[in-house]
Amino acid sequence: MNQNLIDTSKAFRSFRFAGAGIMSLFRYENNARIHLLAALLVIFLGVGLQISLAEWGLVITQIGLVWMAEAFNTALEKLADVVSPDYHPTIKAVKDLAAGGVLMVALSAVIVGGLVFIPKLLALFL
Repeated sequence: MNQNLIDTSKAFRSFRFAGAGIMSLFRYENNARIHLLAALLVIFLGVGLQISLAEWGLVITQIGLVWMAEAFNTALEKLADVVSPDYHPTIKAVKDLAAGGVLMVALSAVIVGGLVFIPKLLALFL
């Protein structure tokens, strides 16, 4: 077999593992489900307000960033719980920092959402 070719079985396995991680995130993590619901509402609003292709790009990017931050935060929390099941001030600081990262991205998404949707909503109602 040519070593330069992609091993498709490994690639498919990697995608399967990643898919399982995504399913686990939305199945077991309450905050991820909240972000999923918010994303669905934003998508519904975007369709209803007929946002532009560029605006879709911004909105979808923000949704992806929030989900990504939530996944990294969840992974870090689970790892920290294994490393230090009991309370440890440094583990608390690490978890707080990771949660802060999610909050920063979520706030960014709210700002971008406001920039995209508020003018369209004002034009609709004024």
